[in-house]
This record gives sequence, structure tokens and C-alpha cells, in this order.
Amino acid sequence: MKPFSFSLLAVFLIFSINISAHPEGHGSKNGTKWTIDNKTIEASFLKSEEGIVFLETKSGKIVAYHISSFSYDDQKRIEKRVAFINAINHLGHYDQSGNKNQSWLSIETTKKKVLAGLFFLSVVLFFLFKKRKQLMVNTLFAILVLILLACDNSTDDSTNEPISVPANDIIALEAYFGHFSDVTTNSDDTFFYVSSAGIPEHSMMVGITNWQQQVPIDQNYTGENSWAFPLQPVLAETPLLSSEHFMRGAIAVAVNGIPIFNPLNNRGEDALIIGELDNWGGHCGRADDYHYHIPPTHLEAIIGSDQPLAYALDGFPVYGKTTDELDEYLGKFNEDGSYQYHTTDTFPYFIAGMRGEVALDPNTTAPEDQILPQAMTQEVRPALTPLPGAVITGFTSTGTNAYSLEYQIETDLYYINYSWDENNLYTYEYIDNEGNVMIETYQR
Repeated sequence: MKPFSFSLLAVFLIFSINISAHPEGHGSKNGTKWTIDNKTIEASFLKSEEGIVFLETKSGKIVAYHISSFSYDDQKRIEKRVAFINAINHLGHYDQSGNKNQSWLSIETTKKKVLAGLFFLSVVLFFLFKKRKQLMVNTLFAILVLILLACDNSTDDSTNEPISVPANDIIALEAYFGHFSDVTTNSDDTFFYVSSAGIPEHSMMVGITNWQQQVPIDQNYTGENSWAFPLQPVLAETPLLSSEHFMRGAIAVAVNGIPIFNPLNNRGEDALIIGELDNWGGHCGRADDYHYHIPPTHLEAIIGSDQPLAYALDGFPVYGKTTDELDEYLGKFNEDGSYQYHTTDTFPYFIAGMRGEVALDPNTTAPEDQILPQAMTQEVRPALTPLPGAVITGFTSTGTNAYSLEYQIETDLYYINYSWDENNLYTYEYIDNEGNVMIETYQR
């Protein structure tokens, strides 16, 4: 045997033995360390079925966890191991009745058998082809590559998405929305509910230069008409883009209980660019309902920059600006597998697409479709039309459920003073530039 051939075979055999015995993923007594619900457990991977992962501890006990309980890195590791089993060792056998069953082997046992088979194959091929040096070298090299692929235990970086995401923490949600006394919350097994009167603590309307003569009044976002988002978000296979959907209704609810709509209005225009929004990113709809069209980053002055500003109706939080790299939907995955959106200074400002699954109202069609469940507004007076040249210059609270809005057309000032009482009687007083007054009342 030539020295080169002998050396190559020796290196190959030694390498095969070493990689067969390395501790990660080949059935060692120590098993693999997993991070489950922020706790570390040492066990061997057995199988994963319908989102349930089965592990075998060092004592031989079989334990099972939902895959969302695992850390982000562990979810990716499990995904790779399941793919390996499916591709190489999802073995079939027949029971005594002749029916075919599928048996799952642990990944550690599977890899050991693969490596053992390749090792003995290499020995046989060596003696068969020892007189044909080039063929022998090529064959051994090919087998070495197969072993490296079979033994690779590194994390698969072909995707940066976990299989599933953790559920929202109800206690944390209550704390986020608890910053504002006018907001109340509750939950059931499926949804987290946010209730409010639809009136923020900050001022409104000032700065609008493209106005449809609507003013903010209270809305009954309570009970069955509360805002809702899922406690357990589910990643969408094909996220729906905000540029092609959701131009009706809200896509998120801010932590102060105010809904956030698509940055595009129902005509597909950037509401901020065309002057429809006030200094806080909001305006009033046809039902005199106040809502944002861009995320209210000004709330960070109250809640802090490390807290979510809102929750999208797919169940994922919306945070302020970040220097981290964001995906095409303006979000990112965290180390624990959770997902969060972030805001930007430029269009589309936030939520370029719904990363989570959402249900669409079957009575609506894209692009003017809306997400369900969706709280409904209740108008008091007929919707009005745009007022050319009007610029809103002032907005003040004049008492309990009473406000005064000031607007200007060229150099002339106009006012709308309005209020409502405990009997839901709404009074609107319109004052023109010459002091003439017109009063309208509406019963809700």
C-alpha cells in the first residue's frame, strides 16, 4: 500500500470514529441541553409530532413539550432533526398482520447506524479498489463528505424563523395597557381584550391641513365591542401586505386604547403626506371616531422606549424605532422565538405586512378588507365632506365631555364647540368668522 493511500485511510477512519463519538446529537449519556420555558433540561431528542416534542432524559423518562416552549435556537435544531429523520430514516416495517407501520428512531441512534454503515462500506471499498488508487481516493472522499453531512449538528441558518412563537404573557399585557387609567383589559382562552372610550389623554386634531369636518367624540369600545387580539399568535404562511389589504378598519390597538389604522387611507393615499393627520398621527373618521394612521411614538414619553406602543391584531407587539435589521414586514424575531414589529420614519411607518395569521371580514374585499374581530364605531351625526383651505389651529377641553376646536381659512377663524351629556345627547355649536352661531343636537 502506498503511503498516501494508507495515510488517507487512517485519517478517514480516525475522523469517522471521532465524529461518531462526539457528545452533541449522537446518543451520549449526557444527552443534549435544551432551553424550555427559560429552564435548561438535558435529554435526547426522540421525535416531534403535531407540534409536540418528545425527549428522553438521562434516567430514561420520556417527557413531552409543545414546540413553542423551546427557545428559538432549539426550535430550529428540532426542525433540522425532524427533516433529517424524514429524509434518511423514517423507516417502514410490517407488523404480524402485514400492515405497514411507521416507526420513529431517535436521531442519536439513527446517526450512529448511518455512520457505522458508512465505516464498514469504506473498509470494503478500500480492499475492492486498493489497486485502483484514484477510484479508491474518490470513493473515500465521497463517503467522508456523506459522514460530514450526516454528523453536522450546527444550527441551520437557511431560515431565521421559528416553527411557532411563544404565547403572549397576560400579566405583561395588563401592565402595558395599565399605563392609562381610561383603559381596561380582560382575556379568555383565545383573545386579549382592550376596552376604552376612544378618547386619548393627549390633545388632538391640531396640525391637520386636509380636514373632513369631523371632530372626536367617545366610542363604546367595551364589552363585546372591545378591541381584541390573539393570546397565541400564529405565523402566517403567506403574510398579507398592508399595501394590498386592510384599508378599512384598524390593524392594531395602541396601549392607550386608541385604534391604529393602515397608513394608507381608504383611497390608497398616505394619510400623513396628504395632511390628514394631526401632530399625534391621528384624525377622526366618518363616525367622529378618533384613530391613528401612524404609530403613536409620542407615547414613549409616558411608557418608555423599551415598552410596546401597540399590539397588532395578529397578536404581535409594535415597538418604536430600532437600529436592528428588520424584515420586509418591518419586524424581527427575538432569541426566544417571539416576533415584534418596529416603527420607521418613512412609509409604511410600521407593519408592512401582517406576519401573523388574521381572519378577514368575508363581507369586505381587498384592498378595502378588514380584520376580524373588529370593534365597531357608532356615528351620531351625518358624515361631512372635506373643507378646502381649512387648517386646524386649536383644540381644547372646556369641561367634562366638552371640547372646542379652532380652525382657520386664510386669515379667518372658525370654531366648533361641542359636548355630550349622560343621556347621550350631543350638542354641536358652529361659529363662523363673523360670530354667527348655528346649533345642532343629536341623540345617540
